[in-house]
Amino acid sequence: MRRDLITSLLAVVVITIGFGIVYPLAVTGVSQVLFPGKANGSEITRGGRVVGSRLLAQDFRVPVLGRNGKPKVDADGNPVLAPDAKYFQPRPSTATNYNPAATAFTNLGPNSKAARDTFKANLAGYLALERPYTTGLTAQRVPVDAVTSSGSGVDPDISAANAAIQAHRIAAVRRLPPATVQRLISANTDGRSFGVLGEPGVNVLALNLALNQATR
Repeated sequence: MRRDLITSLLAVVVITIGFGIVYPLAVTGVSQVLFPGKANGSEITRGGRVVGSRLLAQDFRVPVLGRNGKPKVDADGNPVLAPDAKYFQPRPSTATNYNPAATAFTNLGPNSKAARDTFKANLAGYLALERPYTTGLTAQRVPVDAVTSSGSGVDPDISAANAAIQAHRIAAVRRLPPATVQRLISANTDGRSFGVLGEPGVNVLALNLALNQATR
């Protein structure tokens, strides 16, 4: 029995050191050498400061001000936010203010009344924001990703169709030629994985940063 205990203890020590220390260090080292950007979270920096990640959506909304000039709050005391018309907007999110530390999916089924009401409200908000700039925009033309959240709630990309609709607003609000906005969209569009998997997606954070650079 003593021999079995010693053997078991040695096995635990060897496995712990091998798979708990050596293997993680080896993988980390190789990743830092071959893919340093991706290994560190695909961070985006501006002026030596990290402003976000290409893998995470960010909130591009602003507080709604009341008649007294102060931010409005809802029944729970949280500030009421509205999309900032100067920026492309990401997909709706179940994560509060797109907080990556609290990502989640809606977990609502196709027959859920809550899901229906959520999508209806998202659609109304999208139409209210884009219709003044996109003549004849109807609910049937709104891309699915504009009213539904992703599995994580912080998907960094929107569809090309969604970006094309929002481009009209961006061009008008920022007083940019439509061709310039389209060029920036194309420059920040990720293609299909391996050329065949999935659909092209427009990285919202990278695109908005490029917009800021173009309108300085």
